[in-house]
Amino acid sequence: MFSGMVEEKGSVALATPHRLEVACRTVAGDAEVGGSVAVNGVCLTVVRSGEGRLAFDVTPETLSRSSLGRLREGDPVNLERAVTLVTRLGGHLVQGHVDAVGTVEAVDPNEAGVTMRLRVPPGIGRYLVEKGSVAVDGVSLTVAGVDGDAFSVALIPHTLAVTTLGSVGPGDPVNLEVDVIAKYVEGLMRRSEA
Repeated sequence: MFSGMVEEKGSVALATPHRLEVACRTVAGDAEVGGSVAVNGVCLTVVRSGEGRLAFDVTPETLSRSSLGRLREGDPVNLERAVTLVTRLGGHLVQGHVDAVGTVEAVDPNEAGVTMRLRVPPGIGRYLVEKGSVAVDGVSLTVAGVDGDAFSVALIPHTLAVTTLGSVGPGDPVNLEVDVIAKYVEGLMRRSEA
């Protein structure tokens, strides 16, 4: 489980169809083999750690359901270690299970940062509500507005500086994880109607 509070921007050191290696300092400092790390919002298991580098095995399933397969050496990635029972939950409950890959439609600068508009695949929009939570590439954000299969978020300069969201633009893919509580509520409602 994660909070969506990115701890560090790492850099892809190796990207193959079965292995992802990331150079980082903070997260690699105490990451243990077998531990979970969110990489652009995708929960991955550390298979090797040392010398400021983390290695993860990636499956075809993970690559098909996320944007990780598009990563190349040198690309920045958002990193977060799993929360513990004594960790402050500064964002929202994030599982690291990507629901869909969305597409950035627009990035509009304003006096307070930027407003980013994202398009979601059919079926995902029903989980998005204004002032609700969403994780975009592992970053916990508040939904500013919803319009059919698109939504917007407001990003402050700090978020743009310390996450990869400051370097994405129109057409770029992003990993999306909708609020887990919304998915549970829908599942319970569906069962009670049956």
